[in-house]
Amino acid sequence: MGGNSFGTLFRVMTFGESHGPALGCVIDGCPAGLLLETEDIAAELRRRRPLGGEGASTARNEEDEPEILSGIFEGRSLGTPIAIIIRNRDQRSGDYDELREVYRPGHADWTWEAKFGRRDHRGGGRSSGRETAGRVAAGAVAKVFLKASNTGIRSWVSSIAGIDIPGPEKPGFDIEETEKNPFRVARSDYVKEVREKIESLRASGDSAGGIVTVSVTGLPPGLGEPVFDKVSARLAQAALSLGGCKGVEFGSGFAAASLTGSQNNDTIRARPLDAEAGFKNSLEQKTTFSAFDTNNAGGSLGGISTGEEILFRAAFKPVASIGKIRKTVDTSGRPRELSVKGRHDICIAPRAAAVLEAMTALVLADLILLRRADRV
Repeated sequence: MGGNSFGTLFRVMTFGESHGPALGCVIDGCPAGLLLETEDIAAELRRRRPLGGEGASTARNEEDEPEILSGIFEGRSLGTPIAIIIRNRDQRSGDYDELREVYRPGHADWTWEAKFGRRDHRGGGRSSGRETAGRVAAGAVAKVFLKASNTGIRSWVSSIAGIDIPGPEKPGFDIEETEKNPFRVARSDYVKEVREKIESLRASGDSAGGIVTVSVTGLPPGLGEPVFDKVSARLAQAALSLGGCKGVEFGSGFAAASLTGSQNNDTIRARPLDAEAGFKNSLEQKTTFSAFDTNNAGGSLGGISTGEEILFRAAFKPVASIGKIRKTVDTSGRPRELSVKGRHDICIAPRAAAVLEAMTALVLADLILLRRADRV
C-alpha cells in the first residue's frame, strides 16, 4: 500500500485519523545539525487552526500541541527520522453516527469504501481535513531548513465565496493582514464583506469554495528535475493532494491560452551576477545572470526555477459536509435524504493556506537536496 508518503530525499510519511488518538508525521532525510524547537512546529500548527471564533472554519477546538518523539537532540536534528505526533483531544464522534450507513454527497465516503471495503465514518478518517495537521508539522521542519537559503513562502486567500480580492498589484494589499483576520485575506477593507457572506452561508447550512495564492521568493534558479519532476509539476501534485483542491495554475495560468506569444513571453534582461548568489560555478562567474521583466511563467521555465518569484494559485471546491438536506443513498443502495451534523468548515481556503505553504516547503526542501547532486 502507498499514498501516505511524499518526497525523494526529504521524505515524509503522515499517519492518523480525524477521530483517532493522534495524528502525526515521520520525516526522513532531514540533514543533521538543523536548529529546531518544538515552537517552530507549534507556530505553524496554530496558523492552520481557526483564527478567532467567527471565521469560515469548524468549531472543533484542538490545541494541536506537537510532541517530538525522535530525531532531535539538544535542539538540533540528528540526521535520523524525526517523528512528531499531535494528539486529538476534542473529538465528538457521536455527531457522525448517522454517517455509518450513509454516504455524504460530494465527499470521499463512497470512494473510500469502494477502494478499501471499509471506512472510518467518524469525520471521514484519513479523508478528513484534519489529516493535514501532520503535513503542516512536517512542513514546519522544511521551512526551518529553507531559512538557510533565504527562501520565503507566503500565501493569501485571493477569492472566497465568490468574492475576488485584489492582489499585490492593487493598493491596500498587506500580507501581514492575513495573520489578523480569520479569512486569511490580505486586505482589511474586504474582511467585512467576506464575513457577512460566510455568516449568511452558515445560517443557511451551506458552504463555499475559494482560491489560495502562494508566493515563493528568494529561490535560486536551477531547481527542478526534468522531465517528470518539474518544480511546477511537483508543486501541482502537492497542492492537488489536498482534499478539495480542484485546480492549480502558475503565473498567467489559464489566461495564457488567450494570449499571443509576444504577450505571454517574459522578456529577458541581463544583470551582473550577485557575488553571494547560490549554486555558482566557474562558467557563471564569467557571465551575467538573466532576469525577467515580467513573470507570466510563474517562476519556472522547462520545469526549472528561474530565480523569479514562484507564484501559483490553487482552487478549492465548496465543503461537502453541509446542513442543507441533500439526496443520497445508504450502504444498501436505498435512497436517503441527509443533512450533515457535526462541526465543519464553511470554506476550507483560509485553513488550506497554511497547508499549501507546508506542502510547498516540503517540495522545495526536497528539490534543494536533489540540486546538490546535479553538478560535479
